Amino acid sequence: MASAHDIAHQAANSGRNMRHYIPEVYDGYAQLHSAAMKDGALGAKYKELIALAIAVTRECDGCIASHSRSAAKLGATSQEVAEAMGVAILMNGGPGTVWGPRALDAFEEYSNSQT
Repeated sequence: MASAHDIAHQAANSGRNMRHYIPEVYDGYAQLHSAAMKDGALGAKYKELIALAIAVTRECDGCIASHSRSAAKLGATSQEVAEAMGVAILMNGGPGTVWGPRALDAFEEYSNSQT
């Protein structure tokens, strides 16, 4: 399995290519992302943990890489990620037991490298 860094790099390269053709869509998505993920009644760290759990449910490696990196940057702990993955397992069943550990591995990869 590719590392979270490799997955994020590949997704970024592909995204830059697509952005060339549809910049307005990417700009709109960036605005939506900023609005949804900013601190509010829920802090950004907890929003990233929610997004990471959803990424696991959607089985999206690129999303897992992105949100695990952001959770690490925002100071999430392995315990917090593991508990969020517990909820993902509850809501997703067996596939959550495969994708949840992948998310924890990705988080720990970013947490240990601080990138």
